[in-house]
Amino acid sequence: MNRNVVIAGSVVLLHVAALWALQAGLLRQAVEIVVPVEVLSQFIEPPAPKVVPPPPAPPVPVQRPVVRAAKPVPAPAPQPVAIQDPTPAPAAPTGVLTPQPPAPPITVPVAAAPAAPPAPPKVEMPSSDAAYLDNPKANYPPLSKRLGEQGKVIVRVYIGADGTPQKAELRKSSGYTRLDNSALDYVMKCRYVPGKVNGVAQAMWHEAPVNFILE
Repeated sequence: MNRNVVIAGSVVLLHVAALWALQAGLLRQAVEIVVPVEVLSQFIEPPAPKVVPPPPAPPVPVQRPVVRAAKPVPAPAPQPVAIQDPTPAPAAPTGVLTPQPPAPPITVPVAAAPAAPPAPPKVEMPSSDAAYLDNPKANYPPLSKRLGEQGKVIVRVYIGADGTPQKAELRKSSGYTRLDNSALDYVMKCRYVPGKVNGVAQAMWHEAPVNFILE
């Protein structure tokens, strides 16, 4: 009996001590000392879920174009051919064929010929050869005669529409100044038949030759 009482008392004391230690936090400290916190956290963490790879996509079937055979075109049915009968029908009326008038001839338009270019104007140069002008002879300088000077002078003179000289200039010299000056004076004293264009008198230039020859 004493032994049972001692065992029962011991068990009660142990429970009381455990309750007291739990309330005082001694039991938790003892557990932390004996078992590390990391081990407890490892035991508490749930296992990581397994990552299952997605199934591969099924291959897309390649659609091939469907080639349809062309339907044969049936040949056209032969048409009946009419056969001309040369014998006329007994009751067919007879007529007279009138010939058709001939078609009018086709006239091709003829292109008009190009107009002929205008004729060049008729030009008549001035002249001092008319007898009615009664022009004097050129003055031969006496000194030129004594010295034997002679030659041909060509003077370019501008003649007005009335036949009178307007101005003169030396075109070709005789080689002697006295003869050249005498020729210029001579052409300015003469009268002229004026030049004409299509019959109308107009002022124009004229080359007048003057000869000085010793006899």
